[in-house]
Amino acid sequence: MNTLEIQGLRLHLPDTARPVLDGVDLTVGARETVALVGESGSGKTLTSRSVLRLLPTGARKAGTVRVVGDDVLTMSPGRLRVLRTSTAAMIFQDPRAAINPMRRVGDFLTESLRLNAGTGKEAANERAANMLEAVGLTAAALRRYPGQLSGGMLQRVMIAAALMGDPALILADEPTTALDVTTQAEVVALLGDLRDRFGTGLLFLTHDLGLAAAISDRVYVMYAGRIVETGPADELFLRPRHPYTAALLNSTPRLDAPQGRLAAIEGRPPSLREELTGCPFAARCAFATGICTQEAPELLPIADGPAHLASCHHSDQVAGAAAHG
Repeated sequence: MNTLEIQGLRLHLPDTARPVLDGVDLTVGARETVALVGESGSGKTLTSRSVLRLLPTGARKAGTVRVVGDDVLTMSPGRLRVLRTSTAAMIFQDPRAAINPMRRVGDFLTESLRLNAGTGKEAANERAANMLEAVGLTAAALRRYPGQLSGGMLQRVMIAAALMGDPALILADEPTTALDVTTQAEVVALLGDLRDRFGTGLLFLTHDLGLAAAISDRVYVMYAGRIVETGPADELFLRPRHPYTAALLNSTPRLDAPQGRLAAIEGRPPSLREELTGCPFAARCAFATGICTQEAPELLPIADGPAHLASCHHSDQVAGAAAHG
């Protein structure tokens, strides 16, 4: 059984002409790291928040989101509370925005166990100290306020908080965005180590393809609320079969790149106030032809293997261009 299984997830918001999530399929296995990549506004965060049913007001949803076999979208309030406090946990982008600056770290870490699980104060503090040790901090941090810790230490506290309920699934929403490069590397290595030690599944959201390549087993590429390509990380980055994936890779800074301006993806993502006909990337794609503006491509297996899928009418041409480049 997969730790997370999303099938046909559609999410409509008020005053939008099309779904913000349009038929998303995604899985995460135990002890597996899956990266969800794409530009800002592609739907990554809404996908992850749907796993905890943290949806915007007025959202209309369809499809299934199963965590350890249970459908989150149809859960009772009581079962949903258990899910959010123990089965699945989220690590947010900015730890300073997620932690109350007026409360000690120990209170932040133990509150859920004490209020929702009925754990005693001494046992909760012991659990918190153990989780802090697991992320490389000492129990002394329990008595400190968030303002007394660095950004890297606070992100470790957020990871410890995610582990407090012994979750089967961790959702990491760009957890290294506000950190320097050295601390980013430490946090990424820590997440990989904790995944192996505690047997959790990890869904890692990022717009940084270098990070995705470093941490993930499999990758999903999202554009305009749709999965446009997915496959094993090594294979997908070596042989992209969707023009959006290839463009993202081409715009990634590299030390061995030629001098001059960085490559950029021309144009802008489609507006949510406009209906889409055909491929959502067609207006920005160098490979687009008439069929691309008329018929939406399906997400289908390609020649590299059944685990590598792309939704592009011209995936063979994309592969050839990427190989030539």
